[in-house]
Amino acid sequence: MRRVLLLCAVLLAAAAAGFFLGKRSPDPQPEPETKTEVRKTPVVITALRDVARLEGAVFHVERVVDLQEKQSKLAGLVQAKDAILLVAAGDVTAGVDLAGLVEADVRTEGPGEKVTITLPRAEIFSQRLDSERTYVHSRQTDVLATRRENLETRARQEAERSLAAAAVEGGILLRAEKSVAASVTALVRSLGFSHVEVRFRGDQPGAPARE
Repeated sequence: MRRVLLLCAVLLAAAAAGFFLGKRSPDPQPEPETKTEVRKTPVVITALRDVARLEGAVFHVERVVDLQEKQSKLAGLVQAKDAILLVAAGDVTAGVDLAGLVEADVRTEGPGEKVTITLPRAEIFSQRLDSERTYVHSRQTDVLATRRENLETRARQEAERSLAAAAVEGGILLRAEKSVAASVTALVRSLGFSHVEVRFRGDQPGAPARE
């Protein structure tokens, strides 16, 4: 009888051990390592040209672009929209392209005494979005609307265009001309001219020269 009881106790102990072993959570498996690889592709130079640009001013501009595409659905009974709200930030650079200078734009009076230089007007050289500070704030597509995958691209293009327009409105061209005039004046004076006048094409007769 004691042997039967002992055998039962052993069986119960084995069953209990198996139960608890089965309940124990398995050891967590390590996550597989991932590696991002940027594969090199051929670089093709499609254009090459010399430039003689003198940068005069850089404006940092920020704005919000709210772009919505309204779509007519169900024979015009329902108006749906696909919309994006883009927070854009970028730099606009302006200056003077000295490649436009001609011989008649430089007039001298007396050896080393006076020189008058007429420069081309300032222009926008570039407008570049700051990818680290430009982001999509929200994206909304109505149930019946078709989601346009190029809507963000269009919003970024609109942001670049509007950044340049905002910089022009803020006076970047005038600031660039003043800066370029100061740089050219200092350069010409270092060549030995005692009096330097810098003008820009289209200035009204009698307007004060920028020295």
